This record gives sequence, structure tokens and C-alpha cells, in this order.
Amino acid sequence: MGLIKAAINAVSGNLADQYKEYIYCESLSNDILAAKGHKRVGSRGTNKGDDNVITDGSAIAVNEGQCALIVVDGKVSEVVAEAGVFEFKSALSPSVFSGNLGDSLMNTIKDIGSRITYGGQAGHDQRVYYVNIKEIMGNRYGTVNPIPFRVVDNNIGLDVDVSLRCNGEYSYRITNPVLFYTNVCGNFGETYNRSSLDSMLKTEIITALQPALAKISEQGVRPSSLPAHTTEISEALNEVLSKKWGEARGMVVASFGMNPPTLPKEDQEMITNLQRTAVYRNANMAAATMVDAQAKAMQTAAGNSGGAMMGFMGMNMAQQQGGLNAQQLFQMGAQQQAAQQSQAAPAAAPAQSSAPGWTCECGAANTGKFCANCGKPKPAEAEGWTCSCGALNKGKFCQNCGKPRPAGAPVYQCDKCGWKPEDPAHPPKFCPECGDPFDANDLV
Repeated sequence: MGLIKAAINAVSGNLADQYKEYIYCESLSNDILAAKGHKRVGSRGTNKGDDNVITDGSAIAVNEGQCALIVVDGKVSEVVAEAGVFEFKSALSPSVFSGNLGDSLMNTIKDIGSRITYGGQAGHDQRVYYVNIKEIMGNRYGTVNPIPFRVVDNNIGLDVDVSLRCNGEYSYRITNPVLFYTNVCGNFGETYNRSSLDSMLKTEIITALQPALAKISEQGVRPSSLPAHTTEISEALNEVLSKKWGEARGMVVASFGMNPPTLPKEDQEMITNLQRTAVYRNANMAAATMVDAQAKAMQTAAGNSGGAMMGFMGMNMAQQQGGLNAQQLFQMGAQQQAAQQSQAAPAAAPAQSSAPGWTCECGAANTGKFCANCGKPKPAEAEGWTCSCGALNKGKFCQNCGKPRPAGAPVYQCDKCGWKPEDPAHPPKFCPECGDPFDANDLV
């Protein structure tokens, strides 16, 4: 009786599976990474075949943003990645409605015999799984604990590690559906949701974020500029996660968004103070700051409750303790600019320059105001002009023989207050008494 029942079930089951199926998948939302395909069975349809048997010649519909995996007996046999209708061909489930009628009848008889050996049912399993290959967006992340970030500012020579917190969103995409099905979701039920992966992916993103940010910091990017470099961070994350995500799961980081990161108050103040203080390496900036401070101090001294005289005395004492005045700083600034211009000039420029050269104590030949080898300043030149008789003079005539000053040896005197520099031929840029600049009007 069992053999007869198996034969009857084999024949009825084979006849039920003769009709072709139309397999499709409903739209995959952003929360579903993979879903099982189903046969379309309407109220007027007579297709009552086995759910896990796909008849030869059946149609498999694939929508945009989907990839269909045909799994036969637990193994992926075919991949359909293009949108449209795919015709399934298989000799395991023959149909008289597909292919040559004679061959189909012979294959049908063989299938009935195979089903009898399995007690009247099909001896194979065929399924269709649809994988969502769209960009999966809206994945939030945030650093629970601060991560170290190296701040490099080559302008001021800053290289320090700070603690950084950041948050934002990222998106990923499944680029290898076969690898994703094999190593991640496998033989699931109806759907495989992204909630099953969210926690692990978030942890791995935070773990990979530290070496990714370290790579970005090597480019001298400041913490406040990180949101403008999300493309580079995304590439760095994919580089770090290439083995875990790309090679093991068939996934990549599609995009990465970051809100402005935050630093502890003490770290932010430290960086700000260092950057602000570095400005004073420029002597002109330092001089301008000193002039502004002196002007404010004079206002304060004038309103001193102990008397303006006491206030100005305190201001003068503070000036003397400072060691430098604004005029000296302005002169240093001019020297810095001259040194920078000489360094930026082409190598051939010194040879073409008409400026007289001088030899430093260390033996190096120079044309600028400072030695290029040891940094010592150029020795002070002789004051005034030297007459043909050998006498050194400051006026218009030689004090020894009475000869007039030769052309090309100018002598300067301030035309506003009458101040004379110690070296009349080489005055400073500005008069220290009245601040008037030295120019052609000051030639004696």
C-alpha cells in the first residue's frame, strides 16, 4: 500500500508542478536586506505546486535595486542582477509546457520515478532569494568614549594629541550578494532585516574610525574641518574595513556624514592659545600688539585713581621690564621680511644683485643682513662718509681738508623734528622721536 500511495503522490505532485510559475518579490524597504521570493497565485490560478519547486521555463521577475539568487539544494546556482524577467531553465523540474514535447515527456517520467523513491515528493529544493542592493541609509553612529586625534598645524609647528567626540550617519551598500547570502544571512525565513546587523556594524564603524581619522590628521586637517573631508574619511573607512566588510560580507561604506566634532574645553583652549600666540612670531604683529597695549595702558594711566603721574610711572617701568619697544620690533619685522624675500628669490638673484657682499666671522660669504650659516647680524658699517684724505665726516664738507662730500654719500636728518641718526648714511625707516618715515625729503 505504501508503494502505491507513493506512486499516486508522485504522479499528482508532478502534474501539479507542470505549470510554470511567476516568482516575484514585493518592494524591499530600507529595513529589509534580503527576502524570499514567492509564486504569484491569483484567485483564478490553478497552480498548486510545491512552494520549493521551480518548474522549468518559469519566470523570475527582478526589480531595480534587487538581485535574485536562485538556490538549489542549499547552494547558489544562478545570480540575476539585471532588472527584468529571467527565464529559469532546469532539468530537475521538467514541464510539458516548456521545451521539446518529446524530451519533456521523457524527463517527466524520470521525475515521477525519482519522486517515488522519495515517498512521492520531490527530491530537490529550489528557492529564490532577493537581496537589496540599494544604498542603505540612516545608520547613526556616535562615539561613547572620546577617541584620540592628532592635531598637526605645520604653520606653527603644532603636533599634539587631543580627545575628540563625533557623531553622524553613514550608509552602506551590498556589492556582492552571493558573499552576503553565504556569510551573513544564509538560509533565513521570510526576511532578513538590517536590525540584525546594526549593532555590529556600528561598533565596527567606531573601531575603524580611529585609524581613518589618524590618516586624515596626517594631512594636517584640523578637527573643525573634518566635516568637509567626509569623502576622504569614507575612503579611509573602506580601506580599514575592506577585509571585514568587503571580503567577508560583500559590503562597502557608501557615504559618511559627520556633525561638527567636539573637543574637551581644555584641549580647545590649548589649541586656540597656541595658535593665537604663534602670531607674535611675526615681529610686525608683535609690535602692533604692543602699540595697542601701550595705547590702552596710557588711557588707563590717565584715569588712575592714584594720579596720572603714578600711572605713567608704572607704565614706564613695565616698558623697561619688557626689554623691547615697538620701534625695535618694527625694525625686526622689516629684517624678517627682507630675509624672507631673499630666501624666496631665485638662486641666480644673489649673483645679479648690486648689494655689496660681506664675510662673516665664521667665514661664510653673505649679501643679506644676517649670516646664512650661523645667523649672526651683518657688522655695522662705518658712520658718515670717508674723504679722499682719509678723514671720517658727517657733514657736507671734510673737517680735515675742507673738500665737499662726494655724490652718492647721502646724509639724512629728520625734516620734521631735526633728529639726526648716529649713522647719517643709514637711518632707520622711521624717526624714533616723531615717527616720520625717512625718505628723499630728509636728505641734508
